[in-house]
Amino acid sequence: MDSFVIEGGARLRGTLRIAGSKNAALPVMAAALLADGKSVIADIPNLQDIRSQIELLKLLGCRVDRQADGKLEIEVADESCSHAPYDVVRKMRASICVLGPLLAKRGHVRVSMPGGCAIGDRPVDIHLRGLRALGATIELEGGDIIAHADKLHGAEIFLGGNFGSTVLGTANVMSAATLAQGTTVIECAACEPEIVDLADYLTSMGAKISGHGTPRIVVQGVPALHGAEHRIIPDRIEAGTFMVAAAISNGELNLDNVRIDHLMAAVDKLRSIGVIVEKSGEGVTVASARRLEAAIITTQPYPGFPTDLQAQFMALLAIANGNSIVSEKIFPDRFMHVAELTRLGARMHREGATVIIEGEQQLIGAPVMASDLRASAALVLAGLAARGTTTINRVYHIDRGYEKIEERLNALGANIKRVDQSEAE
Repeated sequence: MDSFVIEGGARLRGTLRIAGSKNAALPVMAAALLADGKSVIADIPNLQDIRSQIELLKLLGCRVDRQADGKLEIEVADESCSHAPYDVVRKMRASICVLGPLLAKRGHVRVSMPGGCAIGDRPVDIHLRGLRALGATIELEGGDIIAHADKLHGAEIFLGGNFGSTVLGTANVMSAATLAQGTTVIECAACEPEIVDLADYLTSMGAKISGHGTPRIVVQGVPALHGAEHRIIPDRIEAGTFMVAAAISNGELNLDNVRIDHLMAAVDKLRSIGVIVEKSGEGVTVASARRLEAAIITTQPYPGFPTDLQAQFMALLAIANGNSIVSEKIFPDRFMHVAELTRLGARMHREGATVIIEGEQQLIGAPVMASDLRASAALVLAGLAARGTTTINRVYHIDRGYEKIEERLNALGANIKRVDQSEAE
C-alpha cells in the first residue's frame, strides 16, 4: 500500500492540462452498452475507477480497446451476460450506471449493490423507483439488485430525494428511457454538466432528449441506438482542486482544458477569498493573494457549490484570515477529513453537518490517513502548505480520481514522493 511523503512550503508555478472528467466518463462508458456498433470516446482519464469500469464492461460482453491517445473504443460483442458481480462493483459506486442501460437493452440485469468512498449514506432507492416507473420489476437478493422488463414504457418520474436530485439516478433513468416506448418526463433531474455530457453522447447515438441541464428532462424513446464518437468534458473537480493548489501554495498556475462555466460557484468563492482567477483561452490562470479571507460555504446540487470540492476548500480556509463556516447539504457525514486536518494544525469544530474553521493557522507536517478520494486531495493540499514533512497513508483513494497527481504536482515545483507505506512508517 502506497503513501505520499510531502515536504511542504514550495510555491507552485507552471502550466497543467486538466484531464477528462471521471464522473462524466463512467456513465458514458456504461451507456455504450445501449449501442449497436462501436463507440469511440475521447479524453478518457487513465484512473483506477476507469480501469474498474473497463473490467466490468468486459464481463458484460464488451470489446474494449484503449488507445495511446486516451481514446476508448467500446463495442458490445456478447449480450448473454447481464450480471455485474460484487467483486467488481464494490470498488466504486458509479458501477450502478450499468443498471439502466442493461435493463433497457437486454431486458434483465443483476447488479451488486455498489461500493465506493465512505462519505455517508447514498441509497439507490431513487434509481429503483425511477426504473419501476418505466415498467421494471425489481427485487433485492443476496446484496444484488435484480431487474426485469419485457419492454420499458415512458412515464412521468420524480427523482428528488432528501438531499436534492441524484446524478447517477438521473443517468440510469435517462439512459433506460432512450429505448422505452413513448415519452418519459424526468422531474427534479440532476442538472450537473456530467448529465449534460451523457445526454449529448446519447443524442449522438440517435436518442431524442431535450431539457438536459435543467430540472426537467424529456426523452422520446427510439427503437435502437448506434455507436458514436464523443469527447468527454474537462474534469471540473480536478480543475477546482488544482485551483486550490495554486492558492494554498501562494503560487500561480495556468490550467488548460477548463470549462470555467462549470465551476462558477467555486470560482466565486475563490475570488471572494482573495484568489485571482482569470479566464485565458481554453483555460484559466490562478494566482493567490498573500492574505486570504474567510468564507461561508454551503454545498448544494449544481450549479451550487460542489460537495466534491468541500474538503479541498476546508484545507485552504484553515490558513485564511478569520473564521469560516462550511455546511454540507449533500452528504452530511462527509467530514472524515476534519480529524486528519486537525492533526496538521488546522482548528476545526464540527456541529452536525457544519464545520467552523478558525483560520490563519500555520499547518505543521504530520502523519495522516486518507479516508476517501476527495479527503485524500485535501490532505495533499494541506501538506503542500504545511511546514515540514507530511506523510499521507492509504493514497490508493486518490488514484481513483487523479492521474499521477504527485508527478503532475512535482512538475509544478512540489516535493512529493510516493513510497511503500512500510517505508513511511
